[in-house]
Amino acid sequence: MFIVRIMQQLKQTDIQAGKVLLAEPFMRDSNFKRAAIVLCEHTSEGTLGFVMNKPLNMKINELIADFPEFDAEVFFGGPVQTDTIHYVHNVGDMLDNSIKVMEGVYWGGDFDKLKFLIDANLIQPANIRFFVGYTGWSSGQLWDEMLHQSWVLTEMHANYLFKSQTSHLWEEIMNHKGGTFSVIARIPDSPDWN
Repeated sequence: MFIVRIMQQLKQTDIQAGKVLLAEPFMRDSNFKRAAIVLCEHTSEGTLGFVMNKPLNMKINELIADFPEFDAEVFFGGPVQTDTIHYVHNVGDMLDNSIKVMEGVYWGGDFDKLKFLIDANLIQPANIRFFVGYTGWSSGQLWDEMLHQSWVLTEMHANYLFKSQTSHLWEEIMNHKGGTFSVIARIPDSPDWN
């Protein structure tokens, strides 16, 4: 019931790059169970983001043969185009053609320059997150899902990407939202645990 009250206050214009989507606590889709998604693009044509808290337990060197030696983990970005690799970082000024998502968070950029900066030790694993695939919604689709209470929209902080422990990120962000959301953050991952 409380989510209904929150949805009444939410406007479509609140959905924008630089926000976080949190999956409702009992979402069954394994792609999005307890997912925290950073939104990197929102236009009239649709929305694109990356799941921040689903590591794939592999390093970027395992996916790209000619990549410099680099101890960076790879994450499941979402179920769309899982044959693609994306990256979000905090070195936008150094990496040409990066798209600023918000202060301290940039998406993409020149891939050859990225490899050069990594090889020169100017980018460290703590500065970047790699994603296989992405999460996407067509025009109006995300708003429709929000009206059906599938997602909670909240503020993004660069620390969520670059400093937080991914295993508790959903709970951390939900708790930071405060109020009733702090209670939701404590709901067990499985209802059988209570």
